Amino acid sequence: MLAPMSSTNPIWDPQQYSRFEAERDRAALDLLLRLPSDLEPRRVVDLGCGTGQHAALLKRRHPGATVVGLDSSAAMLEQARALGADVDWVQADLATWDPDGPVDLIFANASLQWLPDHEGLLRRLTGLLAPGGAIAVQMPLAWDTLHYRTMRAVVADGPWSDRLSDRETIQALLSPEAYYGVLAEACEAVDVWSTNYLHALTGPNAVLEWMKGTALRPHLTALKDDPAMRDAYLSALGDALSVAFPRRPDGVTLLPFPRLFLVARRRRDGGGAGR
Repeated sequence: MLAPMSSTNPIWDPQQYSRFEAERDRAALDLLLRLPSDLEPRRVVDLGCGTGQHAALLKRRHPGATVVGLDSSAAMLEQARALGADVDWVQADLATWDPDGPVDLIFANASLQWLPDHEGLLRRLTGLLAPGGAIAVQMPLAWDTLHYRTMRAVVADGPWSDRLSDRETIQALLSPEAYYGVLAEACEAVDVWSTNYLHALTGPNAVLEWMKGTALRPHLTALKDDPAMRDAYLSALGDALSVAFPRRPDGVTLLPFPRLFLVARRRRDGGGAGR
């Protein structure tokens, strides 16, 4: 979870984000399992480290490495520091972040989707890798999902539309073929795949609560000075989501959620795009 720092940057809520921690964690753990087995990194960066669990896990997996957990949210980093892990926690803007030397592993779980120009972004990130270094990325394929389409419809049909029209949460991703092509410019062993998770959520208004942890952060930030409008918006969206995702008799609400994964390794001869 990481977005560029600006005056309109979303305000993140670590507690809300962690409400469905087990479900959100599945994709990150699947990504970790696909890291090259022979990778012995000396410098690791977790881009958009959020509350820090994965950066801490990377440190346990590679105890001899220097691990940096980087995020734009001070609140998220405060919770990450409480883990007590031997990780360098850094508040920074991913859009302008530039390490002081080559990195052996760039890990970006559910963070890059907040940034534009993915072709340029991935060329820049692969250019930061040391020869033989790896990049591992997971991003939600959420643009065309039912819950995002429902959100956009509610945004467009209410008194809040002017306030939220310029607060797009994420953009559509590139095609898998396009990501492969960009990574293959500088990398070998490029692996691109997608997984559609079926999350079994519990509790009232479960899909709304899920979205309040991530997708709705830009909207909630935009409406933070108008609690009445914020509550009206959330009520309208909650009603629409309850129709789109009916709660089962056993109390479970099913949320299909597709995600895209990218893993690649910079050529050991240092060839290809990048610096």
